[in-house]
Amino acid sequence: MHHPAPPFDLDTLIIGAGPAGLQLGYYLEKAGRRYLVVERSDKVGSFFRRFPRSRGLISFNKTRSIYRDPEINLRWDWNSLLTDDYSHPFGDFSRDFYPHAGDMVRYLESFHRTHNIQVRFGFTVTRIAREGVGYRVTDADGNTLSCRCLVVATGMGRPHIPDIPGIEHAEGYEEVSFKADDYLDQRVLIIGKGNSGFELAERILSTAAIIHIASPQPIRMAWKTRHPGHLRAQYTSLLDAYQLKTLHSALDCDILDIRRLEDGKLLVTVRYTHADGEVDEIVYDRVVRATGFCFDGRLFDPDCRPQTIVDGRLPDMSPVWESRQSPNLFFAGTLMQARDFRQSSSAFIDGFRYNVRSLFHVLEERYFAVPAPGRTLALDPAKVAHHILQRVCRASSLWTQFGYLSDTLVVDRQRQAITYREDVPVAVVGEGLEAEAEVYTVTLEWGRWEGDVFAIDRHPHHDRADASVFLHPIVRRYHHGGLVAEVHLLEDLLGVYGSGFETGMIRSHNRTEIEQYHREQHDAPLLAWLTAHLGEPARASMRVDALPAQLAAAGPSQPVPPLV
Repeated sequence: MHHPAPPFDLDTLIIGAGPAGLQLGYYLEKAGRRYLVVERSDKVGSFFRRFPRSRGLISFNKTRSIYRDPEINLRWDWNSLLTDDYSHPFGDFSRDFYPHAGDMVRYLESFHRTHNIQVRFGFTVTRIAREGVGYRVTDADGNTLSCRCLVVATGMGRPHIPDIPGIEHAEGYEEVSFKADDYLDQRVLIIGKGNSGFELAERILSTAAIIHIASPQPIRMAWKTRHPGHLRAQYTSLLDAYQLKTLHSALDCDILDIRRLEDGKLLVTVRYTHADGEVDEIVYDRVVRATGFCFDGRLFDPDCRPQTIVDGRLPDMSPVWESRQSPNLFFAGTLMQARDFRQSSSAFIDGFRYNVRSLFHVLEERYFAVPAPGRTLALDPAKVAHHILQRVCRASSLWTQFGYLSDTLVVDRQRQAITYREDVPVAVVGEGLEAEAEVYTVTLEWGRWEGDVFAIDRHPHHDRADASVFLHPIVRRYHHGGLVAEVHLLEDLLGVYGSGFETGMIRSHNRTEIEQYHREQHDAPLLAWLTAHLGEPARASMRVDALPAQLAAAGPSQPVPPLV
């Protein structure tokens, strides 16, 4: 086995024994690498021992399905970590659609024990310093560990505190009481319209006299944006109470300052966003800050401290989750959302578990010369079409990480072969494959819509597949990084995009009719498109466009450069 040259103690050091640290540890353990996960507490899953404060998770735990294939069912299982044999499903620990945080704790403890993941508890990191091309990590007792590769999987380590005069008078979500009776007859302002703010509002709705929940932006509902981090349906009672006139309100406003009055109450000055700049002063009994969390980079020495994006909330990182400022420093878990902030699902277990698996392959290729998994296909349009259809019907990664992870096909005309790789970040195509003459990508993506999300007009024919709004496959062809052409496959209610796939559920008494439908609407259009493009070598004179913006997934302050 190849090991880094001395003086490194470890190949890889992972900080944080939460879901991401354990997921990466699983793969490193199976590969036989010298690694260690360090954790400041004495147990795994410390985040879920405190949060969410109401103890109810918003991640779906769908344990019943029309399918028997565990890979497909991961599409609706938002809590299980990945194993090669699907042997550790979260559904064995809870059948609740919205499980309890304690169930997640029990699950992570079991995952840690079952897979023999190496964790050192009670290691509170106090300093991270460069050491040659690697890093040295020091804990509160003066113990040190050196590593060639450092992976930070700590989650969002500290509260994000907005720059509001008097914000010190607000109580933080992380510590405020969640006992409803503590708010009896009180006037309460909650700063922040995310799930944590509405989580508290839901808890105190029956006891507080007035609840105002405020931020400058309007509420974004997850069912409309398709982003699971936006406001979820189970926390919408306050919105009913607001629109049906019960004194509770959702305010779009800037909070200008918070002042403590002599009687102990709080005077809050606000400027409404949609009221011609109207300024108002409102008295509250208490103000609660529910403005989220952010990356904590204070442990890093200045010469290796990652820069941040998104108003300081997240570390700046490359498409393969490596610090842009500090080589061999990677990020795993919810920090990975810096690449697809509020776009796909990297902030959550169901998304970042696939990112972590892809990160493992990046580390294997870089440090141990182990090629990323892939397969070789003959340059045969029919065989390629069949393989793509099987993938888009079955893959949970493409479904969950929509528009962010892709399958890539690199064409070698001389060998008459295609290298097919799974779960490659789309932005890697943008920054790493521009030298390839002919590349295809396969993604699942939402379409665009306007108006009522529950009353969208559909066009159920393959000629209008590009108007599909539900998740549907898109295959794109690139020439030296420039987009040449793309084909959309028609959306499907059950996520079936080909005649050769067993659904486990018959939508008609006539199976021949079902297969004929898929041959006409999915098989034939894709095969025709691939036949036209794989049969014609890419030429420099072909029309070239930039990488579609919705696929860049580069974080709001670090756009991916065009492929050309």
